[in-house]
This record gives sequence, C-alpha cells and structure tokens, in this order.
Amino acid sequence: MSQLTAEELTALKSKAKDVRIDILKMITKANSGHTGGSLSAADILTLLFFHEMKVDPKDPKKADRDRLVLSKGHAAPALYAVLAEKGYFPKEELDTLRQAGHMLQGHPDMKHTPGVDMTTGSLGQGISAACGMALASKMNKADWRVYAILGDGELEEGQVWEAAMYAAHYKLDHLTAFVDNNGLQIDGPITEVMSSLPIGEKFQAFGWHVIETDGHDMEKLHEAIEEAKTISGKPTMIVMKTVKGKGVPEIENQVGWHGKAPSKEECERFIKAVEAE
Repeated sequence: MSQLTAEELTALKSKAKDVRIDILKMITKANSGHTGGSLSAADILTLLFFHEMKVDPKDPKKADRDRLVLSKGHAAPALYAVLAEKGYFPKEELDTLRQAGHMLQGHPDMKHTPGVDMTTGSLGQGISAACGMALASKMNKADWRVYAILGDGELEEGQVWEAAMYAAHYKLDHLTAFVDNNGLQIDGPITEVMSSLPIGEKFQAFGWHVIETDGHDMEKLHEAIEEAKTISGKPTMIVMKTVKGKGVPEIENQVGWHGKAPSKEECERFIKAVEAE
C-alpha cells in the first residue's frame, strides 16, 4: 500500500487549515450553519478530494469519477469549502452560503452545485443513495469508487441499518463509508440521546469490513482507505474518532456549537487559533 510523502502530508495539513478557515468565514457571514460537525469532517474531506478520489473540477460529471456522498448533509460548509479550494467554483461563492437565489444552500444540492454527487440532509438517506451508486458501479464492472460520510448521531436512523444490510448483501466492495464519531449531536452526547456504541462491532455484525482510526490523522486515514481498496466481497466502514469543533480549542467538544454561528469577533479569534495549530 502506498504511503503519503512528507511533502504530501504537509500540503494536506495546510489545505485542511484553509478549509477550516473557509468554514468559519462562511458560517459567520451567513450567521447560520453547523460549525462543530463541519470542522470535525474537514480532514477527511480534504484528504478525499486532494489525494484519494479520482475527480476533475473541470468536468464534475465525468462518468468514471469517484463519487462522494455527504450523508451528514448539515456539514455542507465543509464540503463547500473543499469544493471551492479544489476549483469547482470561485471561492467568492462561499460568501453566499444559505442565501436565497444562490447555489450553496444549508444542505448539499446536486442539481445546482458543481461537485455535489447527491442531495442530502434527511439523515440516513445519503448512505442509501451511496449504496445504489456502488451497486451501479459493480453491475457495470466499472472501477470508480463511492465514498460516504455519516455522523454518529445519524446512526440512530433505522434507514442506516437497512442500507448496511443492503451493502453487505450485494457485496458492495466499491463502497467505503466513514462515521464521523465526534460523540456529540444536536441534543447532547450520543451515549445519552440514543447510544449507537459499539459502532465498529455493529457494522462488523452486519457484514462490513471495519477499520477504526483517528479521524484527524491524515496518514492513518490514508492507510485505512488503502486497506479498504484491498477488500473484496464486502463494503468497508472506517470509524473515525474525531473532535467536534476540531481546530478551535475554545469550542472543541462543545455540544452548543453543533448549529451555532460565530460572531465576527469570535470568528477572528477562531481563525487565529486554526492558524496557530
């Protein structure tokens, strides 16, 4: 399996910082959005679009591209930031987040936003769509892969487990999914609201290959994705241990920042914290 070079790792970490800064700026500008869960997903999205996935910003609908489904659609700011950094659309568009008449809505919209492969927001539905995409790839004997990112609170949706059964039954080895396991959802800790633990053991029981790793360690995430590519006959779930609000110590692991926007003063302070990491 290939490894990240020191130069690649440095570049990815730098890009993830840019993504976090973009997230903070756009949510502050909109005065609306999901800060905590967007920041916790910034590393995996950066790694996927800037190293792992076969994509072309100049041809967003290219037939043989890899697909990404953000099943936790409320983390759209993280996806938008990565797409803008990758060149799918001008970064100036980030200033229009959640504004009527513009393409960057509160949840991803595949009809109007280049680079978005699936409209998501109703939790549980994204992973189901990803399963359908992966089955299409398998039936067509294609080599493009499907990646999906779920929230750990999202695992409370029954539809997720229907999709888990489906993916294992149809041996969707073109599908690699990730759980952003930051431990918090809008109403509090997942262990208090409706515990999905142990996450890895559950997916393993459903017939998935499971890898558990640090969701903020680019090298470990890359190794996990590489391992997933070697698995035949079953889908892979990568359970990522993450920190809600990652990159801004002041709001890390704070459930109140699930759907809260920073003030202008807070944004300036938070950006300095990201830059200092």
